[in-house]
Amino acid sequence: MIEVDRLSKRFGSGDDAVDAVKSVSFKVDQGEIFGLLGANGAGKSTTVLMLTTLLAPTSGDARIAGYSLSSDGAGIRRSVGAALQDTGLDPMQKGGGLLELHARLFGFDRKAAIHRRDELLDLVGLRDAADRRIGEYSGGMRRRLDLAAALVNRPRVLFLDEPTTGLDPASRRAIWDEVGVLRESGVTVLLTTQYLEEADQLADRVAIMADGEIVSTGTPAELKAGLGADVIELAFDEEGVAEEAVSVIGPPANRLGQVVRIPAADGPAELARVVGLLKEAGIESSSLSLSQPTLDDVFLNIVESRGEGVGR
Repeated sequence: MIEVDRLSKRFGSGDDAVDAVKSVSFKVDQGEIFGLLGANGAGKSTTVLMLTTLLAPTSGDARIAGYSLSSDGAGIRRSVGAALQDTGLDPMQKGGGLLELHARLFGFDRKAAIHRRDELLDLVGLRDAADRRIGEYSGGMRRRLDLAAALVNRPRVLFLDEPTTGLDPASRRAIWDEVGVLRESGVTVLLTTQYLEEADQLADRVAIMADGEIVSTGTPAELKAGLGADVIELAFDEEGVAEEAVSVIGPPANRLGQVVRIPAADGPAELARVVGLLKEAGIESSSLSLSQPTLDDVFLNIVESRGEGVGR
């Protein structure tokens, strides 16, 4: 459903040029949820803007639902839905009225538009709020309404750009549930996120982006398995101690704030080594645990190996 072939985007020219996306290629199958992961500025949103025809690529091409990005943008727009970072919802409009208006703009007659409005309000759990102005909605409600608006035309492919940024855990879980329902109905979903737990929960496959490039692709299980069987996590109370601990332990230790995580093929043996090094250096942790790897560990390992800041 999505075939991306060496897609690139350069902003500016000459010495001031910035390559936001660098020859990105990937494929997404029908009914699959594909996650684009990365820190702020990695190129995720720029990629989505190009694939939804909202931003012209500098080079490369893509096919979305069988339509070429370079020659049939109208066909792509008829076949996709998009919920981007900025919802752009009119605060004076009523939720139900917005969905009905969108349906009419897509060519539904009045009766069909009302029916589609009600279907979508039920899907995202906003039927009781249909007659309230959007300005009175919470952040989570606005996100769910934006998702409903992206589904009005029954898209074959849905693009979700950071769909749960800024939401509380309950609202985030509600969005996850709705995305799961869409997958079951056969909709193909491309999801960008910097919440690695979100990709772990939702995505069938993920691609990690860094500095405009895709640096790793696979299922969440494959990416985590590549790190080793276990992860040691150490927490430190005093600022600066975590950084000192990483220096003492050495690679492949990674720091995120006051937490240090260390992937290990043999967790117990590596744990004994780490405890010995910290004791010798006179460094004490406030907590210590041994667990399975997460996508956070995969991401941090890639960032560390590339010598980049986390930036998220």
